[in-house]
Amino acid sequence: MIVKLDEKGGLVIPEEMREKVGLKKGGQVILEVDGEGIIIMPYKPVSEKLYGAFKVERWPEDLDEYSSEVLEDWWKVRHT
Repeated sequence: MIVKLDEKGGLVIPEEMREKVGLKKGGQVILEVDGEGIIIMPYKPVSEKLYGAFKVERWPEDLDEYSSEVLEDWWKVRHT
């Protein structure tokens, strides 16, 4: 499927594609450069994946923000 970027470089992912991968309004995606292309993957919040998996004394205030930071750090290490 070919889509156009808007004047600010934004990209609208067509509804049928968003539905196939479960992206909802306000959802997040991961962008990864692959050679000369860009891979767009749905970001599933860690809190969704790990709910009930661990017993912890205190969770970070915003688990999704914390996990995003960890993921960014991992990405930097992997690609430097």
